[in-house]
Amino acid sequence: MKSCSIRAEDDHCRSSGVSCIMSVDEDARWLEWVTKQFESIAGDDKEINLCEFKTALKVKESFFAERFFALFDSDGSGSISLDELLKALDLLIHGTETDKLRFLFQVYDVDGSGSIDPDELRTVLKSCLSESAISLPEEKLDDLTLVLFESADTDNSGSITFEELKEELENFPEVMENLTISAANWLKPPDLDQNKHQTPRYLTRAYWQNNSRKLLFLFGYGVLNLLLFVVAMLRHSDGGVWLMVARGCGQCLNFNCTFIVVLMLRRCLTWLRATWVVRVLPLDQNILLHQIVGYAIFCFSLGHAIAHVVNFANLSQHSEFLLWEYLLTTRPMIGWVKGTASLTGVVLLLLICLMVLCSSTFVRRSGHFEVFYWSHLSYIWVLILLIVHCANFWKWFVVPGLLFLLEKIVGIAVSRMGGLYIVEVNLLPSKVTHLVIKRPQFFHFKPGDYIYINIPVIAKYEWHPFTISSAPEQSDTLWLHVRSMGQWTNRLYEYFRQTDSMELCSGRLATSLKKRRQQAKAEDQLFGSASADRAVASTEDESIELTMFRQNGFHSGETSSLQSGAQGLVEHVMDEPGPAEGEEAPSLREVSAKFAENHRVCNIKCYVDGPYGTPTRQIFTSEHAVLIGAGIGITPFASILQSIMYRYRLRKQNCPSCNFSWCENLKDSDMTLRKVDFIWINRDQKSFEWFVSLLTKLEMDQADEEPEGRFLEMHMYMTSALSKNDMKAIGLQMALDLLAKKEKKDSITGLRTRTQPGRPEWGKVFQKLSKENKGKVHVFYCGAPSLAKAIKAQCERFGFNFYKENF
Repeated sequence: MKSCSIRAEDDHCRSSGVSCIMSVDEDARWLEWVTKQFESIAGDDKEINLCEFKTALKVKESFFAERFFALFDSDGSGSISLDELLKALDLLIHGTETDKLRFLFQVYDVDGSGSIDPDELRTVLKSCLSESAISLPEEKLDDLTLVLFESADTDNSGSITFEELKEELENFPEVMENLTISAANWLKPPDLDQNKHQTPRYLTRAYWQNNSRKLLFLFGYGVLNLLLFVVAMLRHSDGGVWLMVARGCGQCLNFNCTFIVVLMLRRCLTWLRATWVVRVLPLDQNILLHQIVGYAIFCFSLGHAIAHVVNFANLSQHSEFLLWEYLLTTRPMIGWVKGTASLTGVVLLLLICLMVLCSSTFVRRSGHFEVFYWSHLSYIWVLILLIVHCANFWKWFVVPGLLFLLEKIVGIAVSRMGGLYIVEVNLLPSKVTHLVIKRPQFFHFKPGDYIYINIPVIAKYEWHPFTISSAPEQSDTLWLHVRSMGQWTNRLYEYFRQTDSMELCSGRLATSLKKRRQQAKAEDQLFGSASADRAVASTEDESIELTMFRQNGFHSGETSSLQSGAQGLVEHVMDEPGPAEGEEAPSLREVSAKFAENHRVCNIKCYVDGPYGTPTRQIFTSEHAVLIGAGIGITPFASILQSIMYRYRLRKQNCPSCNFSWCENLKDSDMTLRKVDFIWINRDQKSFEWFVSLLTKLEMDQADEEPEGRFLEMHMYMTSALSKNDMKAIGLQMALDLLAKKEKKDSITGLRTRTQPGRPEWGKVFQKLSKENKGKVHVFYCGAPSLAKAIKAQCERFGFNFYKENF
């Protein structure tokens, strides 16, 4: 028998070509585990019925549960006994590769005829689509069925035999890896090696090498606090231990309350990012440092308060004032402003505790950003009270305070200069609001920068940060993509979704759409650009619709063509089915009716503060940049990719006689990039619609042949889709691969890049990147913090530089 650590041992067996024998202890442990799991599911009757089996397998479609159940129930009794389960699992887990393939063939052979006909294969693929949460038109399902059937039916007999299926699977060797576990994952024993001692990541050499700037800075920060604490204690050594502790904590508070203001100087930090300072100080970690200093202030405040309370308790025993008078009155005249030190100290402690509590992760991530926002504005009162509370604080604060005040004045002045208006709104899947803002001439930014926006009709006094998703070369408008995750963002989405907004905008919609169509037509005539129609499948609750878009090409030297391209010139036509290539497009009235459902042309006043820089500014000075976006975390990379491809386009050369294209060396003083890998991870199919037209344009813009290979490579992952080695998805993934090769586009997104199911295996992904030898690899990530930890760990393993934009 093979080892119960199925995947690792299976891989070892295949690579070494020897049989793997399970030890007696391991076999007994596996048997004990399966028996325990069986008893927990079967209950008192010691039998598993179909309903219990479906629950255990956690399948979305009853088809696979019924097929697995029928094959496990060898005696046809309508229930599975422990002996039947063990027999089936012994075949699946410990059987040969042929045994596993035979089981898979029986799943697909619905009528038990010994062969698979096209209708059976279509039924299986339809269930596979449902299991993977993929929605495709019926015509596309037919195409998938036929392409897989024609590839497997080598003898053209009209049916697929076991030998033909086995031969077809040999073309996809990766699908057999770990095939059995997906069928019964709930019966897999815990990994024997999971409790083995592993060196903590923070103690590894790679971690210290990759985080040297941050760690050295934190070390210096800690040493400085310690020195300030000790010096202040020694100066007040004659006042007793508790007074010494209070003064030590107080001196550290002077420093930290000033330093946290320095970390809030966004404009200064943005400017420093363009200098050599960024190579010495961890400027990209300013948010993390802000949090660390905030917690340090909280701890020093508690220490300062407790030490003073104990000291006052001691003083009250030998003076005319009671403890409560020391704490809550001005009678003892403690402090430099009319004895208000104790009172201001109490208020300060309460405000600091409130700010720390309301800035915790569970508040910010639970849709209550406004609680964090308004409570954090109390920093104004904290700074004022600190000046009143402590006689020496103003000496620490005066320079950073003036800079901070100057930044705020500049920010207010800039945000009020010029008329900024939201001119278009697109409501995208998963409650994402795409705002198009008229860009003022004086507004200049770098790819990946973010701004603070205030929309008075949504909330008069609230400012919220969002990354700019358009490129700097797009001179007329700014793009923002806002995911509805909190109260303000939900109000924004609902404001534009309401019927009143649609009625207000409908009068201008046809005019705007006609103007855009005329502009696209004029560019086609002017530049002779090639256009392409592509279909992007989109999921709908009740029906399947196709989003057709016409992507216009652009002259490599014209900025205006980029601007129109960046704006998308996307024509959303959602008729079912969409017109085939070469057919006449729908009328303007039909397009307008559908387009108006999710599109608004408006004129809403807004204010913008920024832009502010992020770690992504270093992309252009990298040699090999890897951009990883999770969900709406693609927004900074949308801007960056457009800007990169704009520079790429300037270097693209075309042969006038044969239309052959190539690209000159991209390296210059502004951009040293040799290779860009873009990885986008989405949970569902709908999310790809956010930027699919942009990504299609980027694919089409690349040169046909390049001396060093493709400059930009895209990698799409859909986590809700089952992986290729899952029995419930193996046929579908094979069909999608075959159809993608045939049509040269992905059936899920319409891109040339094939959408991969499941999550990326970062070890394999980074191993491949390291072998490309395109220079030092810099990984830039924007998305959920939990995924950032896994990616950062792999970067440390491979020696890649890691940058994370706060999300």
